[in-house]
Amino acid sequence: MTPDHRLVEGRTHWLRSLAVAVPALAAAAGIGSALATGALAVGLRIQDRPVDFTTSSLYGTQYGAAVVDQTVVRPDGSTATVRVLRMGFADGMLNGLCLSQRQQIGGATYTLLLTLGDDNPGSWEIRTKNTVLDLRSATGVLDMDGIVDLNVNGADVKTVKDATGAYVVNPLNSPQHRFGIQARYAKFDSIVGTAQDFQIPGLLTTPRLKLAVRPGTVACPAPAAPTGTPGTP
Repeated sequence: MTPDHRLVEGRTHWLRSLAVAVPALAAAAGIGSALATGALAVGLRIQDRPVDFTTSSLYGTQYGAAVVDQTVVRPDGSTATVRVLRMGFADGMLNGLCLSQRQQIGGATYTLLLTLGDDNPGSWEIRTKNTVLDLRSATGVLDMDGIVDLNVNGADVKTVKDATGAYVVNPLNSPQHRFGIQARYAKFDSIVGTAQDFQIPGLLTTPRLKLAVRPGTVACPAPAAPTGTPGTP
């Protein structure tokens, strides 16, 4: 099945910008460690405010999704609840990934850009484990294969296994009787979206990671169409 998913989305002194913005970038992205031998030593987590992202392709095994309520913080500090589609993969492969998040630093707006992967639209070079994405909006094409179940109970969705080999119960923390999707495989192409929360608590490997700080509001570049097919995660 291939439905379209569609919802909404100068230069200052570089050294001075880096001095104030790079610490904020590290905090916002939750990286916490240097890139070593192509693998992040800790998981990746981006939270607290929406993050825009693009990827040429995302392919994952043991895909699950459920509609959940996510608490967000308004600019005035109050909280609210938004409904998101929480997606999870046991093992994932990404064909390039760009994350863009706006930050207020010293009263000015900066965009924090995190770019992973290479420039080859056919490599699916980024590997992840236990990816969880709270999707607020996206455009792209979704293909699911294997045994596909639609409108399952979100709390019954399965993605990852524990140390004993048993599936973790309700890994997406979905309330009972929420809309859910379960598929053995899922592949998303040419995605432009906004996530409320982006988590890769398991290992993430990538041949390249770049951090950039840009004054003003800067969007990730449009993703290239993928070529070929992904290998085995």
